[in-house]
Amino acid sequence: MISSAIPPGPRLGHTARLAFLALSLAATAVPLRAQGLPRAARPEDVGMSTERLQRLTEAFDGYVKSGKLPGAVVLVTRRGRVAYVHAFGQRDLESHAPMTEDAIFRIASQSKAVVSVAALGLQEEGRLLITDPVGKYIPEFQKTKVAVAREGDKYDVVDAKRPITIRDLLTHTSGVGYGGGPGKEAWEKAGITGWYFADRDEPVAATVTRMAALPFEAQPGEKFVYGYSTDILGVVLERAAGQPLDEVLRTRVLEPLKMRDTHFYLPADKVSRLATVYSATDAGTLERAPAPGGMVGQGAYVDGPRQNFTGGAGLLSTASDYARFLQMMLGEGELEGARVLSRKTVALMTVNHLPASMDEGDGTGFGLGFSVVKDVGRRGQPGSVGEFGWGGAYHSSYWVDPAEQLVVVYFTQLIPAKGLEDHTRLRALVYQAIVDGPGTATPPASAGVSARPSARPSPPVVVH
Repeated sequence: MISSAIPPGPRLGHTARLAFLALSLAATAVPLRAQGLPRAARPEDVGMSTERLQRLTEAFDGYVKSGKLPGAVVLVTRRGRVAYVHAFGQRDLESHAPMTEDAIFRIASQSKAVVSVAALGLQEEGRLLITDPVGKYIPEFQKTKVAVAREGDKYDVVDAKRPITIRDLLTHTSGVGYGGGPGKEAWEKAGITGWYFADRDEPVAATVTRMAALPFEAQPGEKFVYGYSTDILGVVLERAAGQPLDEVLRTRVLEPLKMRDTHFYLPADKVSRLATVYSATDAGTLERAPAPGGMVGQGAYVDGPRQNFTGGAGLLSTASDYARFLQMMLGEGELEGARVLSRKTVALMTVNHLPASMDEGDGTGFGLGFSVVKDVGRRGQPGSVGEFGWGGAYHSSYWVDPAEQLVVVYFTQLIPAKGLEDHTRLRALVYQAIVDGPGTATPPASAGVSARPSARPSPPVVVH
């Protein structure tokens, strides 16, 4: 208890005792508000420059002032501590509600990483193997079809050459897209296109099992096709764990990591923190997206049927919650004593799994739920080999750089986004703010932090 730490009356006067109590309460307020993420006293303590980070602040303030962004939250951690966090602009333009650090965002495809971690956790429990065929858990997927384009707008439907595996789902090589490709007419007729499922008044398993009868875009393992793979994976997890997906994630990821603001559908007491979705227009202005709308809209995350727990794009979260998730990955599967994955599982997830035939020449590959940087020069942007990350449809983004012990989370709600180079600029401004010298990105072991770049740093003292 805080009161037990207050020196007895004879040693301090009444005013001094009150001051001591106020300081004690202040010391406990930040970890509660930030859900346990420790903050550096100043960026220099983790090898970043206060002055140079101000450039980031000025740049994103400029996006807001020019009307290109409604609002955003940027959070940067280094060596396990928050080096920078800033809320820009407004959560809702019409009511002039300011953006706050604890604002809640629709994170769309950033849900995929959370579901992928849960999948590997179930492998660690012995409930599945990523080499298993999907049909073992969803019988409708035992035999699937592929659409092969021919002259004109026509296509042939052929048998898949082999069963789709869980690893295919994790690497997006299952051949399942978002209802496009040669057979898109069949997908449109079935009413399954696009990533948005929050308004469906049915369990995600019902949607996914209907997909199995539709023609996919490519043969399993032959092409990187971004689409419903993680939605299908979520149903596999439900079958393997014997729980709905929200429970699978809650028990294996969200609760252990204290991600208390991450949900498929918002509790009533958190609705006031939900950031509004805006759309960039051709005229260079922002307009409020319709409610609920579809893929472009506010979504059914508050007043919808609350039935479809879709793993591909269904979650909402805060910058702090998502940073905790990424900090666990940077910490080789562990955060603050809670182990979610083993070190070797994290290593497996964060290396490239795509064959050379799928190399697009951009210096990146794909692991089990994350893109992975293979060649910084070919990529042509600041970063490190081994960096992993992804983003979401509402223009959010994140990455983890183990070589620099760096986590970056950028949340905004803008769909579509037009004429913005904010993702590239954010990357440049984060890396230019790193000012420690070569070989000092990882503190020596004597400082209480493992010398291994990807090791979880010892928790520092929270100072404010």
